[in-house]
Amino acid sequence: MVSSKYGAKQFMMIVWAVFLLSSDLVLAKSRHPISDAEIRQKKNDCYADIESGLWGQQCTSSIIAKENCALRCLSPICYELIYESDPLEEGEKDFTRNSEYKYCMHRASLGESLDGIRGSFDN
Repeated sequence: MVSSKYGAKQFMMIVWAVFLLSSDLVLAKSRHPISDAEIRQKKNDCYADIESGLWGQQCTSSIIAKENCALRCLSPICYELIYESDPLEEGEKDFTRNSEYKYCMHRASLGESLDGIRGSFDN
């Protein structure tokens, strides 16, 4: 009887530790925001994956398709928030959404809320 109580107590401690370690608060928080150099490196890695065919033919059909795929690869959550409902189009330069996307990546890298990012750079 004593050993089963001890085993149950140990089991609950392990479950609690796993819960704490896997919570968003622990996993997402960082002491420093993602740097421009880290973003460039990750984006270059995404381009390499796209060019190797890992993202499928739809991502190599045009320069803008490649850019949309690279943005999705770099940060799926920020792409979904900023670009998914209205992807970049041929010849489009959208500085406002680009700023929002970078701000989203910065906030996400710190584990901060992404609420209010969309539209935060509108005039």
